[in-house]
Amino acid sequence: MKQTPRTHASGPPLESNAEPAVERQLARFAALADPARLRLLALLDGEELGVGELAEIVQLPQSSVSRHLKVLLDQGWVVSRSERTANIYTMANGELPPPARTLWAVTQGEIAGWPTLAHDRLRLERRLAERTEGGRGFFAGVAAEWQTLRAELYGRVFSEAAIAALLPRDWVVADLACGAGDLTVRLAPRVARVVAVDASPEMLAAAKRRTRALTNVELHRADLAQLPIPDRTCDAALLVLALTHVGQPAAAVAEMARILKPGGRAVIVDLLRHDRDDFRRRMGQLRNGFGAEELKQLLTVAGFAAAECAPLAPEAEAKGPALLLAAGSR
Repeated sequence: MKQTPRTHASGPPLESNAEPAVERQLARFAALADPARLRLLALLDGEELGVGELAEIVQLPQSSVSRHLKVLLDQGWVVSRSERTANIYTMANGELPPPARTLWAVTQGEIAGWPTLAHDRLRLERRLAERTEGGRGFFAGVAAEWQTLRAELYGRVFSEAAIAALLPRDWVVADLACGAGDLTVRLAPRVARVVAVDASPEMLAAAKRRTRALTNVELHRADLAQLPIPDRTCDAALLVLALTHVGQPAAAVAEMARILKPGGRAVIVDLLRHDRDDFRRRMGQLRNGFGAEELKQLLTVAGFAAAECAPLAPEAEAKGPALLLAAGSR
């Protein structure tokens, strides 16, 4: 007797190409299921970058970046081309099938507020700024490496010294949370007096050793929320890499305002908000940095005029979170 082919109880037979399509989509999902690959893809969306550049930006070994790129390449998320002896990668925007484009659009929306991407973008902008598109003579040949070459030949102190020379010689400057006195030592030869404050006796002991030959440096042990400095006696106040260690940032910024003369200038350098909790714990910090608007608001509330705040371009060798600089005048 002739047998009738069996069908699935709930409907017609599955199409032969359905399973491969599902597998392809699942593979695309899997390719995005890694934070490093998400970061790489976000960087390559609209940019062409080499493995070395990507490794520098995401602060991972080149071998790890290459391994992640292979996964993205195999699943069609990125394409590559050869340039001299290197491979250059970019996102395969024009070649992605509609399901992949939809998946990436949804993913972008979900990771839009990820602090790590903001740090990556800053390092990307610095890297792109270092590129040149031509030129002649010596500088045309070394343009891409000029910053590194200049540092190797002449060091980095000379540019800092040039900027420091702009400081008025009669200024009194407060170096708040002075630590071991690195900034104090560099400021002292340029101004009339430096008032250095830190809460740590060990840090102050180190600062005292470093500044023992400097007659225009005062050292004080005190909390940043209760400075031992009279009202309106300083021309400038610096608070560098300390506010993330403070339980009451607003009180510390208010104290900066109190000690400054009318027209005095406050400068704060600290961490841009990030999501590296392990880093925060290791460094003994109380918070994961600040947003630019948040730090600007702290200055404004404390009474500073023309408050401004912006991220700093990360240095190539820096391994910590990106920084931002805020400033305001009394």
